Amino acid sequence: MKLVLASGNPGKLGELQALFAPLGLELLSQNALGIGEADEPYSSFVENALAKARHASQASANAAIADDSGLCVDALGGAPGVRSARYAAQFGHAGGDANNNAMLLQRIPPGSDRRARFVCALVAVRAADDPEPLIAIGRWEGTVLAAPRGRGGFGYDPLLYIPALGRSVAELDVGTKNRYSHRAIAARQMLSQMREVWLGA
Repeated sequence: MKLVLASGNPGKLGELQALFAPLGLELLSQNALGIGEADEPYSSFVENALAKARHASQASANAAIADDSGLCVDALGGAPGVRSARYAAQFGHAGGDANNNAMLLQRIPPGSDRRARFVCALVAVRAADDPEPLIAIGRWEGTVLAAPRGRGGFGYDPLLYIPALGRSVAELDVGTKNRYSHRAIAARQMLSQMREVWLGA
C-alpha cells in the first residue's frame, strides 16, 4: 500500500519510514510526486495535519498521512507551537533552525519555568474526503536548555533536554530517538489504528 507523506521535510520522512516499516507501507514524499505544500492556517497541530493530509491525498489520489509537530514551551504560553518552523520569521528574522533556536532562547524570560514538550499530531486519510481520519498525538516532555547541545536531529532538538535520558534530543542516536520521541509515540498509536481500521488485523 502506498502512503503519501504530506511533507517535504527529509528528517520527518526518514523517521516515519523507519517507524512505519512494520506495516510494509511504501511511504512517498509529496515532493517526489510534485505536490506543493498545503496552507497551514490553523492554530492546532491536528487541524493543520488534517488539512495537509487531505491536500496530499487529493493531489495524489492515494492514501496520505501528515505530521504537524513542534515545540510547546510553558513559559511562552505554548509557543512556538504550530509556528515552530517559522518562529524567527514572526519577529522579522531569517528562517532556519539556528535562527529559530536563537529566537526561542531570547524570548524565554529569565528565571521562568523552562518546561516544554515536543508535540506531534499524525493524521491519515484513505481519500481526500475520508469521513473517518485516523488521528494520533504524541508528547515528549523535557526542559529547554540555556544553550544548544548536540549535533544530531533537526529543529529544536539541540535545545530540548530529556531528563529521563540525561541528554538533549540532539545528543541521542537515531535508534534511541525513534524509540522515545513524540513522533514515535504518535506513530505507534497510528500503526495500531491502521491495523484495526484500515487492515482489519
